[in-house]
Amino acid sequence: MMDPCGEHFTIVSGAARAAVSEVGAGLRYFAVGETLYTEPVPDGSRPPRGSGALLAPWPNRVAGGRWTWEGRTQQLALSEPAAGNAIHGLLRHAFWRPSDQTDAAITLTATAPPQNGWPQPVTVAVTYRVGDDGLSVETTATNEGSGPIPFGLGFHPYLRVGDTPTDDCTLTLAARAQLPLRDQIPSGPLAPRDTTFPLATTTLDDAFGDCVPTDGLVRHTLTGPDGGVELWADPAFGWVQVFTPDDMPGHGRAVAVEPMTCPPDALNSGTDLQILEPGESWTGSWGLRPF
Repeated sequence: MMDPCGEHFTIVSGAARAAVSEVGAGLRYFAVGETLYTEPVPDGSRPPRGSGALLAPWPNRVAGGRWTWEGRTQQLALSEPAAGNAIHGLLRHAFWRPSDQTDAAITLTATAPPQNGWPQPVTVAVTYRVGDDGLSVETTATNEGSGPIPFGLGFHPYLRVGDTPTDDCTLTLAARAQLPLRDQIPSGPLAPRDTTFPLATTTLDDAFGDCVPTDGLVRHTLTGPDGGVELWADPAFGWVQVFTPDDMPGHGRAVAVEPMTCPPDALNSGTDLQILEPGESWTGSWGLRPF
């Protein structure tokens, strides 16, 4: 029987290694030596709670799956049916074509075709690479259509520091403000907030913005008693969603730190969307660095 994630592609450089799924091009795990820095996706199962997913051509949610583009109402499939929203783009369950694989890197490509609620084709290519500095992920989106189209990108890694319990860690975000949500849809303007969270006393399913770069990069950190991991990203990733479920297989309580180029429901608000003209491309990068 076929694995629901399709083929798994493993990349290795020295002690660093990662695996990527053919279905969805999601990150299955990232480790250095015996230390895991993301929650691993169990073999033979779909990624639990979106673990490791690539979110394109928009991240997070579209309220009611409905938005307007060039004067026309667009109605997406309600992929979050319980809440009545479209969620996390169009490519999580697509087969991605692998290319340019080396020992330390792999590139996968897929196209979101025109469909109900999405009027132009967008091709997305993602390259995962491991090395001495950890994991890097570079994504390029290209408008293959005849008219302009908005684009947003996100990723859904669950961070960990080896076997350290999540409750023994502290999460520090580069964000300086929280976006109020009602049923996971924005309900007000950004509000300033302290964004250092001792996870033993914090439960989150929240969006944050106004991410401030340090030395040219947005930097979020998960720190345990004996080390940690930094999630760095290009300044275009000015938003981040954090989710702390208590039922991650094999680990219990977990923390997703989801870098995004735009906030929830951006197809309606227009906030920080990339507008791609026909034939135009956009590229953005993020990665993980243990410390």
